[in-house]
Amino acid sequence: MNNYHQYFDLAELIAKHIKNELSAEETIELEHWLERSKHNRELFRKLTDETFAGQQPELSSVSEREKAWEKIARQTGLKKPGTAPGNKRPFFSYAAAIFLLLTIGLAINRYFDKRNQVKLLALRQTDILPGGNKAILTLADGTKIILDAAKYGKMASQQNIEISKTQNGPLVYKGKGVAKATENNIGPTNILTTPRGGQYEVILQDGTKIWLNAGSSIKYPVMFPAKERHIELTGEAYFEVAKDAAKPFFVKTPGQTVEVLGTHFNINGYTDEKTAKTTLLEGSVKVTNNTSGTVIKLRPGQQATENGKELKLIRDADINEAVAWKNGKFLFKDTDLQAIMRILARWYNVDVEYQGAVTDRHYTGRISRNVPVSQVFEILKTSGINFTINRRKIIVKS
Repeated sequence: MNNYHQYFDLAELIAKHIKNELSAEETIELEHWLERSKHNRELFRKLTDETFAGQQPELSSVSEREKAWEKIARQTGLKKPGTAPGNKRPFFSYAAAIFLLLTIGLAINRYFDKRNQVKLLALRQTDILPGGNKAILTLADGTKIILDAAKYGKMASQQNIEISKTQNGPLVYKGKGVAKATENNIGPTNILTTPRGGQYEVILQDGTKIWLNAGSSIKYPVMFPAKERHIELTGEAYFEVAKDAAKPFFVKTPGQTVEVLGTHFNINGYTDEKTAKTTLLEGSVKVTNNTSGTVIKLRPGQQATENGKELKLIRDADINEAVAWKNGKFLFKDTDLQAIMRILARWYNVDVEYQGAVTDRHYTGRISRNVPVSQVFEILKTSGINFTINRRKIIVKS
């Protein structure tokens, strides 16, 4: 392989090697080339590195092809073939060589994608991967949109309000419609629901931002009426309410109602938890027990807990623990095992089975929510508890 033809032939051999399409003769030819020098072996290593594939530019002009060659030359040590004055043929030949080098990149991408898919499948068989941005939007007419499968851009329009899925994540309601609502009819309402293993962010028409945790739902009007803003929550959500002194914002859960004007707070109102918690980060809120009518006004750093009957004030709440989920973390602070497993069950979409007596020990630790569930277990195993994964079931043995 001499002059520029060596790059053309070399590219073809390596591309076939990546795709496992080498004939016996081509395999021998490639092996002979590798044996000739340490430089050849190093070049081969660089060309078959999985990071090489995604770094190659498109070739749509002569100048871009020149730049492409210079970039590949820097990456691999290849030298540009000489060009005699007035002779353009060598340029097009090494441009063809570049094209095949990019073909190598494509082959590498496909090879490693396939290899990673195999690894991912193997991982799923022995471990459980974390949740992600998943939710279902139910429109006023009952139409359901699976948001994680929907395309970016406008999805629907109601009451002159445009509903869009944005590329950076949130579901956005935008527009200046006219809310035709009375006390008993607030107009079209939507429901945003996250499954176990899902979370999602929505920006309402008034600018309020809501992050919804796994296994939760919120019901809200497409556009709020003139006097008050009301939504309903089951599960857990973090709120950054748009300030509007003339239009208070109410969040109703099964056990309590939270009233705000504009503030940042978190509500954990899962029905399978012993207590519901409202934690204030900024501003002020008023929490009312739906059964007893007891009212507590919170200041930043405080928390209201409700167990179905009593409403209690926690003056020095752990804000970081309350919003850890929204920041992509698990934060356990003196948390019992069953509470931890309920949190993991929601995020990893698993069932939990206990074998033997359930320990009364409490745990403290912090770990990312973006890791396989087995890594979370590492902070729990020191107490002698064993965990087994059987499909989508976690078996806890003590």
